[in-house]
Amino acid sequence: MKKIGLFLLGSLLLTACENDSKIQFDILIKNANIVDTGSGNIIEGQHIGIKKDTIARIAPYDAAENWMGTQTVDAKDKYVIPGLWDMHVHFGGGDTLITENKNLLPLYIANGVTTVRDCAADISPEVLKWKEQVGMGTLLGPSILTAGPKLEGKNSIWPGDLEIEDEPELLRALDSLDKLQVDFVKITDNALDPQLFLKSIKEATKRGYKTSGHIPFELTINEASEAGQRTVEHMGYMLKAGSSQEAEIIDRFKKGGIDRETAQIQLDQTFDGDAAIAKYRKLADNGTAVVPTFIGSKIISYLEQDDHLSDPELKYLGPGLIKTYDWRIERANKATQEEIEARHDRYRKTVDLLPLVRESGMDIIAGTDAGFLNSYIYPGFALHDELQIFVDGGLTPLQALQTSVINGPKYFDLLDYYGSVEEGKVADLLILERNPIKDIGATKTIHTLIKKTKVYNKGQLNQLLEEMAQMYR
Repeated sequence: MKKIGLFLLGSLLLTACENDSKIQFDILIKNANIVDTGSGNIIEGQHIGIKKDTIARIAPYDAAENWMGTQTVDAKDKYVIPGLWDMHVHFGGGDTLITENKNLLPLYIANGVTTVRDCAADISPEVLKWKEQVGMGTLLGPSILTAGPKLEGKNSIWPGDLEIEDEPELLRALDSLDKLQVDFVKITDNALDPQLFLKSIKEATKRGYKTSGHIPFELTINEASEAGQRTVEHMGYMLKAGSSQEAEIIDRFKKGGIDRETAQIQLDQTFDGDAAIAKYRKLADNGTAVVPTFIGSKIISYLEQDDHLSDPELKYLGPGLIKTYDWRIERANKATQEEIEARHDRYRKTVDLLPLVRESGMDIIAGTDAGFLNSYIYPGFALHDELQIFVDGGLTPLQALQTSVINGPKYFDLLDYYGSVEEGKVADLLILERNPIKDIGATKTIHTLIKKTKVYNKGQLNQLLEEMAQMYR
């Protein structure tokens, strides 16, 4: 008993000493309102102490009177959330555009995007260098998780692909991705045989990779999901999956009974909400999520109403990247009135799927398709537009926020480190002027951004934008 008493006395003395002494942090955020990204509740009046790149302590004011910070940020009446994730971006356009692509990195930071998922293009060696430099803190930009070059068939229309036409070539391609140490595998369907597409998913999954991609027209969405595909890129594939006769129509197409245009019309005509949600639930059970990328579809669908030539964001982009927009714009501008109305209708139908997908239990993941080729989808800026479309389409502001800050890291099994403002999580944080749970537009009202060990106030973030505009002026 005597020994226990001495131990307790020692513990009390230690606690008293700690309370009387100053506790030093590298960064101290004072008086913050923390947004609970799980429940949407607001935890008011909190101090957040950051050591190195990690949230070390969180406590209310009366328990943190002795906390000190090498850098201190007053967040009174402001709201703290995790940094945003954009889970579908591209860097590309060839060697001549490497510098213009690199200059996109500060645009993400200026807009509160602290992590991006690079979904493949044709300058992967450079992107892998940037990933390492950002991780070391020698390059300003978001953390990069990259697919490297994606898998495709022979004579793909996309530059930089790993083109394969049989299983030995598939295995060699995956070996090369192993050597590059990519973070996931992207697979698309421009020229890839459908069965080799499924084999690619299975082999990549065997090696421990998450997979992502489009879906060949000849396959049902369930076939890709069962093979192990973990994200479907673009909501249009979910519309096809919502047909009550998807398998039968695809089978007739494969046997040559109907052409692709007729098959597409029949798929659209047989869309059924009950059939759709039943399939989506199977996808949810398999762990397959969807990255809708609505903002690009909206821009092209309504190009006749807004040509975007006066967009203020254009001043932050290099002329070479802007030039890559031409091919998609020229194609859209050739549309007949009937085709224009059809693309309006298709866009509305895909957005209308949001509540069904949400109800099914599938994860919806925020991604924009920003980068070269994809016209007027501005890196960093576009993610806020995408989240607003989610809310306009039926999600709550909290659900929209979760698509980025929770479902992004969840895809990579990184929720132990990201997804919430908690002790032990990485200090990628946004301090906002307004509450994003009441209005998703509040994600634009950035007061301060913290990227691990660096603090950027609003003036510094604006300066990043001004430097880009000045460079291209």
